[in-house]
Amino acid sequence: MDALALKKLVAQAALQYVQPNTILGVGTGSTVDCFIDALGQAGIPLKGAVSSSVRSEKKLRDIGVPIVDMNDVDRLSVYVDGADEIDPANCLTKGGGGALTREKIVADISDKFVCIADESKLVPHLGKFPLPVEVLPMARNEIARKLTALGGSVKLREGFVTDNGNQILDVSGLVITDPVALEQTINQWPGVLTNGLFALRRADVVLVATADGIKTR
Repeated sequence: MDALALKKLVAQAALQYVQPNTILGVGTGSTVDCFIDALGQAGIPLKGAVSSSVRSEKKLRDIGVPIVDMNDVDRLSVYVDGADEIDPANCLTKGGGGALTREKIVADISDKFVCIADESKLVPHLGKFPLPVEVLPMARNEIARKLTALGGSVKLREGFVTDNGNQILDVSGLVITDPVALEQTINQWPGVLTNGLFALRRADVVLVATADGIKTR
């Protein structure tokens, strides 16, 4: 089964968590694109969606789902999103698409975070996928020095600006054995919006597409 088929399979499986006539939290990425397509085909009625990116907002509007400002919502029952890496404790690395800050905000107000991925995203520990860190442009070099001091190799995501008007530093070479501590450390540096570790708010359910079907963690 190829990668796209696996993404479509897990996207379909996530529909069971969508509650009709509610406001749904929706993330960003290629697997989420498949989920939005499946949502449109299923015809599940929704009051609207809070999305983590302009890209996903457009796709949701295209299938007839109204976009809701998060400031008008107290809580979301369910948030569906993908991941770049998933460790055995359901801690995640996210932000390959650059929407990590908004994704973290939507996850924070959601009662259940459902992560959808294929089995290639499962790792014994986080760090093989470069860790994205969203920074204010004026702080870019100072944050890069701090990340280098942690043992990382830092690269500016060239030609990329987040939906928030900021820049992304991608950090490779880290062996992340304590994702909670590292998330807290990086987030406290002035100039950091957030980093791509989802350990303080990890996934509640992980749906993994494999050649043998869907596995639930």
